[in-house]
Amino acid sequence: MRSLAALLLAVPALLLHGAARAQDTPVPEAVAPGVWMVQGQSALGSAANRNFISNAGFVLTNDGVVVIDALGSPALAEELLAQIRRITPLPVTHVIITHYHADHIYGLQAFKAAGATVIAQRAAGEYLNSETAAQRLKVSREQIFPWIDENTRLVPADRWIDGPTTLTLGGMEFRLQPVGPSHTPEDLVVYVPRLRVLFAGDLVFRGRVPFVGQADSRRWIAALDSLLGYDIAVVLPGHGPASTSARADLQLTRDYLAHLRLTMGEAARNMEPFEEAYARADWSRFDKLPLFQAANRINAYNTYLLMEHEAK
Repeated sequence: MRSLAALLLAVPALLLHGAARAQDTPVPEAVAPGVWMVQGQSALGSAANRNFISNAGFVLTNDGVVVIDALGSPALAEELLAQIRRITPLPVTHVIITHYHADHIYGLQAFKAAGATVIAQRAAGEYLNSETAAQRLKVSREQIFPWIDENTRLVPADRWIDGPTTLTLGGMEFRLQPVGPSHTPEDLVVYVPRLRVLFAGDLVFRGRVPFVGQADSRRWIAALDSLLGYDIAVVLPGHGPASTSARADLQLTRDYLAHLRLTMGEAARNMEPFEEAYARADWSRFDKLPLFQAANRINAYNTYLLMEHEAK
């Protein structure tokens, strides 16, 4: 059995300055000593990409492996488990879920079958038991078949947390910090202080336009402001490559959300029709990012509605 120390020494220092690449299958790449990630594609989930559109990461400790997020289908999760076993014979003891969006959780049942304990923020329970989650799974079974099928199920956490929580395994400390409601009500980030690594979930979309949905963008910005105070060497976002430029990447997501609120807030206050406001807004800083065409208009429209509500 290889020791953790040997595994850490096997990671060249230059990997700290590299970034995992999007793959067709989950192939882990080292992004920090003892820390690995797989990077999903910058695309919408489909049968062609097996819903491999989000990232997952894992950390090696002396007593086991902690995985952060479970990928978007059981098959992907099983492949990730197989890849982890090639790196270490130690078991996956815990899976920490940053939020319960489909592309991060549909692989959970594979980790549960392997004996892992699932940890998530308690606010996810409401979504998990909602008609919205059930309908999303139904649609996914149609659109992402056969990777999502009648055997794919929603898996609750074994341990729900309500506030800041510390998990210690094999001498490695993981600080679990709820930061929702922001991107979702149940957002959770994972900080590993010894390694100065932050698993940011979908609070950070590196190299692509975020999916805002029904997010509370005001609190999302506040959460990013708090994360900017962390001592971070490497940030692993929910989408896009790992980064050693944590501040710049946190700031880009923050600035995009702030721009949405500024432009759509002004339109809402002036009762300007959305289409006119959208056409007038300057998107030049963001319009070359992946998924801009797919996501920006709906992001702007949802922000317009949110700002109308906030103005009341």
